[in-house]
Amino acid sequence: MPRFLVTYHGSNMPHDAESMAKARDAFMHWAGKTGSALVDPGAPIGASRTISSKGTKDGLADGPFNGWSVIEADDLNAAAKLLSDHPFIGRGGELQMNEPAAV
Repeated sequence: MPRFLVTYHGSNMPHDAESMAKARDAFMHWAGKTGSALVDPGAPIGASRTISSKGTKDGLADGPFNGWSVIEADDLNAAAKLLSDHPFIGRGGELQMNEPAAV
């Protein structure tokens, strides 16, 4: 079954303990409903460094990137259905899913 890399973009990550707990609980509820299709829950992004032809800088590349997960689904449509009620979307974020291309 194809695997999809899901990247999390654009939502402000919660920083206070109560908001972090609510976000974690919402994710765990979604993960429980998703079951074995959630191959790797991934993680939020911590410290970052960007490397390019211009050199190296601390921080993220252009555009917010907050975390990642890996899911399994029959195709892009099935993957989109699995992600349709993801709690990150409810916090104003976007999820991008990508099926790795054969090289």
